[in-house]
Amino acid sequence: MAGESPAFDFDTPIDRRHTGAMKWNRYGDRDIIPMWVADMDFASPPCVVDAIHARASHPVFGYTEAPPTLLGVIQDELKREFHWSVELDWIIWLPGLVTGLNLVAKAVGKEGDEVITATPVYPPFLTAPAHQHRQVKRVPLMESDGTWKMDFDALEKSVTTRSRLLLLCSPHNPVGRVWSRRELEQVGDFCLRHDLVLCSDEVHCGLVLDADKSHIPMAMIDPAAARRTITLLSASKTFNLPGLGCAFAVVPDPQLRAQLRKAAAGIVARVGTFGYEGTLAAYRDGHAWRSALLAYLRSNRDRVEQAVNALPGLKTWHPEATYLAWLDARSLGIPDPVRFFEQAGVGLYDGADFGAPGFLRLNFGCPRSLLDEALRRMTKAMNEGNS
Repeated sequence: MAGESPAFDFDTPIDRRHTGAMKWNRYGDRDIIPMWVADMDFASPPCVVDAIHARASHPVFGYTEAPPTLLGVIQDELKREFHWSVELDWIIWLPGLVTGLNLVAKAVGKEGDEVITATPVYPPFLTAPAHQHRQVKRVPLMESDGTWKMDFDALEKSVTTRSRLLLLCSPHNPVGRVWSRRELEQVGDFCLRHDLVLCSDEVHCGLVLDADKSHIPMAMIDPAAARRTITLLSASKTFNLPGLGCAFAVVPDPQLRAQLRKAAAGIVARVGTFGYEGTLAAYRDGHAWRSALLAYLRSNRDRVEQAVNALPGLKTWHPEATYLAWLDARSLGIPDPVRFFEQAGVGLYDGADFGAPGFLRLNFGCPRSLLDEALRRMTKAMNEGNS
């Protein structure tokens, strides 16, 4: 297909059954195509596979520190991609983004304080505060002119004297928005006026699909925003490495860094050997692979939009970023749309987990033949149900 590189193979299906893959284990031996959890069914970049093989050739897998070059590679990546200059001591290593969300919820405020977030949103945004004995204040996004937007009036009304933290998903999972500079400026102003710490999960920042959109790190909006922002990042989504367990927080403010380190003491595990090696290889050598991936995902996205929006009672929106589509199934009149599509042979993520019952999330990060078969099954089930 035009615009796709022949150097990387995204078309050939890879059998992930019997590899411990959580995505595929959910349905066992049932004939259900899993399109729920956010990992892709593509081979990781060859440079990453080669780096893991090379490190595995050394037979000692002891406690590991980050390779000396990795911090500099991350600096270069953030500078090249976003024009963001990051100091080395701003970086705190984490074994995953979910750990990061829980750590921030623990580090900011006290038990009983409030954490604000916009829904629908990645489920750990809703569970992490509760794990740390905080209260979640859910502020629904609003749909306007076919686009999901933040409801700043509702955000203002959500603030109380116990509000301490805002969790932002940027780009947004599951609605796929790439927030504009103006929107991020409004978020920064909101947090400044109400003295809120801002945690920005930017794990999908390398997966912007629209050519006219660019990811802007929240901490780059202005110096005042940077001083109150904790940015969570990882190569895991862009380069399909979630099983390697490597992420990091970028925290410009020394007091916030100290709070995070104190909250992590004795609890947060080290990053493993292969997490460091995979991250280094991905950021240093994976750019050609990522470019080919984005071209492939754009075509997959277009197929999903066309197929889903042609089905009566089902609706989706245009994802500006990520490999995730957000589907509105409320008009179907089906009590359990997840079960309905599972019976049709397609496993989708229940929107209730994102704070939006009646919605579904579809992961289109898979070979096109698998995606086409899933869409065929969904179409068949809908046509039979309406006949």
